[in-house]
Formats: sequence, C-alpha cells, structure tokens
Amino acid sequence: MKIKSIALIAITGFAAVLASCSSDKKKEVVTATDTALAADIKQHIAVLANDSLLGRKPFTAGEDKTIAYISSQFKKLGLAPGNNGSYYQDVPMVEIGPAAAPTMQVIGKAAMDMKATIDFVAATRQELPSLELKNSPLVFAGYGIVAPEYKWNDYAGLDVKGKTVVVLVNDPGFKAPEKLFKGDTMTYYGRWTYKYEEAARQGAAGVLIVHQTEPASYGWQVIQNSFTGSKLYLTQADKHMNRCKVEGWLSEESAKKLLAGAGITEDMRAYARKKDFKAVPLNSSVSVTLKNKLKYSTSHNVIATLKGSTAPGEYILYTAHWDHFGVKMPAIKGDSIYNGAVDNASGVAAILAVAKKFTQAKDKPTRSIVFLAVTAEEQGLLGSEYYGTHPVYPLNKTVADLNIDALSDFGETSDFAITGKGQNDLDDYVVALTKPYGWAVVGDKTPGSGSYYRSDHFNFAKVGVPALDLHNGANSIAKGEAYGVEQAKEYNDQRYHQPSDNYSDSMNTLGMAQTTDLMYQLGVKLAGETTFPGWKPGSEFKAIREKSMKH
Repeated sequence: MKIKSIALIAITGFAAVLASCSSDKKKEVVTATDTALAADIKQHIAVLANDSLLGRKPFTAGEDKTIAYISSQFKKLGLAPGNNGSYYQDVPMVEIGPAAAPTMQVIGKAAMDMKATIDFVAATRQELPSLELKNSPLVFAGYGIVAPEYKWNDYAGLDVKGKTVVVLVNDPGFKAPEKLFKGDTMTYYGRWTYKYEEAARQGAAGVLIVHQTEPASYGWQVIQNSFTGSKLYLTQADKHMNRCKVEGWLSEESAKKLLAGAGITEDMRAYARKKDFKAVPLNSSVSVTLKNKLKYSTSHNVIATLKGSTAPGEYILYTAHWDHFGVKMPAIKGDSIYNGAVDNASGVAAILAVAKKFTQAKDKPTRSIVFLAVTAEEQGLLGSEYYGTHPVYPLNKTVADLNIDALSDFGETSDFAITGKGQNDLDDYVVALTKPYGWAVVGDKTPGSGSYYRSDHFNFAKVGVPALDLHNGANSIAKGEAYGVEQAKEYNDQRYHQPSDNYSDSMNTLGMAQTTDLMYQLGVKLAGETTFPGWKPGSEFKAIREKSMKH
C-alpha cells in the first residue's frame, strides 16, 4: 500500500462514511480525534517494532527496553503502578532449548531419516540438559482426543507408555461430511496445546502432531518459526516431568510415509473419523536426541491502574501482549529480527491509546480501569496464564477482560470481528455500540482456526472472567471487502510470525484507531454500570464464573 499520510487516509475514509451516513453522531466516526488516535497508535508501533528492541523476546535486552517504554508511558499518563506500588508483575519462567538433533531416525516399515525443520520439529518441556527417545514404537492415535461429551476416545484400549503417538491437528468436526463436535468451529480439543496435554495424561513418551495447512490455519513456515529454537515455560515444581519427553510436529508428507507403512493410504482425516476407528501401530519406531540449555529467569507483565471514583474495588481489564520472537537465525530475506509490528505492537499501542483517552476524559470512570501488557504470549500465553493464576485484583471483582491482539493495518472497515462470538454478553455491548453507525459485527471468518484459544483473553475465560477479543473486520470502507480479504490473506501468508511483520510509514492505522475507540467506548460503558456481564448458556466458562461470584 502506498499511502502518503494519515491526512489522506482520513479524507478517503471520511468521504466514504459521509456517503453512507447522515446523522451528526455518525459523522463523528472519522474526525480529527480519530486521526489523532491513529497517529498515537502509529507512533507507539514505530517505537515498539523498532529493530533496537530486538524483537521483544522475554529474557533479552529487548524485554528490558520494551517494558521500560510501556511503564514510562503509563507513568507519563499519570496512571498508578498496578501491582502494590510497582508497574511490574514478576513472571518466573524457564527457557529450554535449542533442542532437537538435525535428524530423527525411523526404523521399521517406514524407515527414513527425517530432517529437522523440513520433516519435523521436536522439543521438550522436561527440564533436563539432555534426553532421548530410543526406538519408541509409533502409534497413530487419530485426533488424539478424549471427549466424553462427544462420545469420543481415540485412546480407548490403548497403552501408550513408552510409545510415541502421531495425532492430527484440529478436531473431527473440521470439514467433516457429517456433524461432529462443533462442525467447522474448532473446540479446545483441536488445539495443539490440548494434544500435548492429553498425550501426557495418557503416559506417552512422545507426541507428534501432523501439520496440515487448512485445518491448522497456517502454513509449515509458522511451525518452523514458532516451534523451533529455545522456548519459554512457566516454572513448575516437578520441572515438567509430567509432560511427554518429546513434543513436536510432522510435515504432512512425512506423516503420509509413516501411515503408509501401516497400510493407511487413504485420507488420514477421514480414516480417523470412522466410528470404529481404533489406534493403529505404525510398524515403525522413532529415535531422536534433544540437548538443552536451561536458563531460569524472571520476565514481567506491565500493569497500571486508573482508580475508579465510586466503585474502585471493581475492575475493567485491558490486555495486550508485548512480546514477539526476538532474533532468530538463519535470516529470512536478510532479516533476522522478528519485530511483530502488527502482532502485537499494535495491541500494546492500542491499550496505551485507550489509557490516554481515559486519563484525558472529563468524567472519571466509577470503576477502576486496569491496563495489563503481558509477557510470553508467543510462548504459549504464559504471562496471562500467570496473571490468571496469580491475580493482582480479585477475579470475581473483575468485570471483563478486553483483549487487543494484532489489529489490521489496511484502514477502516464497516465490520468488526469478535473471536468466539456467542460466548458472552460482551458481544451484545459491541453490537449496541456499532449499530448507530450501521457497522456489522461478525464472528470468526475462519472458526476452524480455534482463535478463541489462541490469545490472552482465553486465560481470563478459563478462570471465568468474561473476555472479549475484538478485531477490525475485512470490509474496507475505502476499497471494499475483496480488498480487505486480500490484505488479511497477505498478512497471514507473508508476515504472520515472520521477520516481515515490520513497521512502515505507509501503515494505515485508522482501522486500528476505529477498533481502539470502540474498545474505549465499551470500557466507558462497563465502567459506568453496576451490573456484571455474564456468559451465555452453553458456554464452557459459565459455570466457572457463577461459582467464583458466590465467594
């Protein structure tokens, strides 16, 4: 996109809205206030996605610079330190890596030497300097799911002790000809985190997930970039010895070769969906060695509070993760710094912009507003998980979590997307706020990607707090929906979790400002109420919230 200035974007967007809207209130959508908000966001992204922050990886000098910048901005706005006099919440973690040997040997029917990052990736959570899988029998365990409520058990009658299970990504409902699970909408059973957890519960020595681009919702390059090198985990008393020795992924091509060794040559997803499916020994065994450096250190969530005027003991929480992947070799197209401009300098910029609007407002909120920039989202939602299990403010007094993660940079849209739409009452607030402008509110465009389980709001949902993850949609006001869809695809294919997610002067941040202002208006609405939003009937988080509210 070649766009010379925010002013030009504003004129284009303003003309488009004027053409479709007539009331004074509607005209306010694209005013100087919005361009100022867009400029604030752009300025923050320029700082947070600068090479000098080294890709904002926890445990690095990049973390020190990042959290210093965020806390200084909170202080500059006059926000109080949010954690007992400190702007920081310590998050103890362990770094494990770099892990896998260059090859993984398979002997037996499907004998081959697999190449690291080409055919497989493998790592461990076990806090050991070295370990190995040696001749571990391979078993195809379908989707690797035990879900009594769906009458599904891929591990039925299977003893996996000492064995390595090969399992499929996503769940049986995805693109199934019949209705299974929630159809194309991924359940938590489809997430890779669940597959690892269940394999460990079953006592497997190793677990390898078969990557397929459509059901995973991302290409193999994301596996190469996100699941290799050293990884961070929250520290555990048992040093993660309750987990499988090896957790990893297989390319679809290598998985097909393994399954062919057991006579499975048909579509593997259809095969595993059969009602009479039983886990299949693959007549092969696997060996791989992992060597790790262990580093124990403390990362930090950054937290600030605007005290409520009359109900300071009730809290509206804004969250965004500040981290990205740091510096990784080899360089891609000459770039080795993963700056994460969209993911998620944009979200941090947005909550800083929201904080500014709250501090500049004439009327102070009656409830307290908390701004929380969390660490290690890219390492498995760790900072938000830590806050959810070590809350600074009581969870049953936390009204809602409003999460901002990766706002699109192609301008204003006439629609907004709620991740996991239908989960809680916050959806209805968004619909009410957008209705006067004629904007649409949609659910996940790709419900099979399991987005509700892929950002920090999930860790608040897990502990019962109604959580919203809002994005600008795809229907570009200036250029139409096809353009917006094309831009979203370009980002997902060319920039997501790649060094090319960089800041550019030509970024169109007006859509980011539009979404940010909507989140601000939502916070204002919630902060002025005395009621608490709840979970909708059928949500798996409803019972957790209702139990916590009794205490």
